[in-house]
Amino acid sequence: MKRIKFSKGYQRKFIQEVIVNVNSPSLRELARRVNVNYSTFKNYFNEERCLSESLFNDLCYISKINKNEFNFEVINEHWGQVKGGKIRRKVNKS
Repeated sequence: MKRIKFSKGYQRKFIQEVIVNVNSPSLRELARRVNVNYSTFKNYFNEERCLSESLFNDLCYISKINKNEFNFEVINEHWGQVKGGKIRRKVNKS
C-alpha cells in the first residue's frame, strides 16, 4: 500500500479543507463517514502518520478537491522499514 507524504503542515490543511467541503461538523464525524477509526484519523490530522493512497483518493473524491492543489509525494509501502533499517545501522556502528 502506497502512502501520501505532504510537506509539513499541508496534511492538516488538506484534512481541514475536506471537512469544510463535505460539511462535516467535526473530525470525528468525518472519520465516521469514511469508515476510519477516530484515533487513526486524529493521527493523520496531527501529521503523525502518512495518509494511505486509497484514503487520500477517497477524500479527494468526496470533497471534490483537485489533487494538484497540494504539494505531496507518493512513497512506497516499505518506506518506514527502509528508514528504520538505516537508523539501526547507524546505531550499531558507534
